Amino acid sequence: MEKNKKIVFIIHGWWGYQKEGWFPWLKKELEKRGFRVFVPKMPETGKPKISRWVGKLAKIVRMQYKNTYFVGHSIGAQAIMRYLEKLPKSKKIGGAVFVAGWVSLTNQTPEEKPIAKPWLRTPLNFKKIKNSGNKFVAIFSDGDPYVHFSKNSKVFRQKLGAKIIVQHKKGHFSGSDGVKKLPVVLNELLKIVKK
Repeated sequence: MEKNKKIVFIIHGWWGYQKEGWFPWLKKELEKRGFRVFVPKMPETGKPKISRWVGKLAKIVRMQYKNTYFVGHSIGAQAIMRYLEKLPKSKKIGGAVFVAGWVSLTNQTPEEKPIAKPWLRTPLNFKKIKNSGNKFVAIFSDGDPYVHFSKNSKVFRQKLGAKIIVQHKKGHFSGSDGVKKLPVVLNELLKIVKK
């Protein structure tokens, strides 16, 4: 692997998969620009567990950190943050773009609350997360049935210093919402890389 090659990990969400929605499009666009891109299959996507998802990231992200970037969708954003808070102080990634990331959920999915409970109740160490990355961007949809915009955007802005972007009528940015391309993610990631 080239020493200064830029690497991007795209982490899908709950019930997500590698070829879902906009992931293949983003992977292709980044590869055209010379990035190495990985879209790993996360374990037990229907019943995601913190230890399994963070453990998977710890196992696969064995790269030069300053040239490593993340894109996380929904619970994938949570997994990335929980991975970052465990990095040693000497390690710092280039940055991350969170799409429909959350620290709290709406009441739209009561049947899934038991699965979400550990993710919601296990505190995140935002100071450590912020110190483990150079730049953060958080992208939300004003029509997301699961992620409350004002509550979550406030946390990402205040605790991580993230740039906040609102997209209109994108639902939860899932393949089932018909989102097959997401240029805002590509553009913001390229801006992070240039800085």
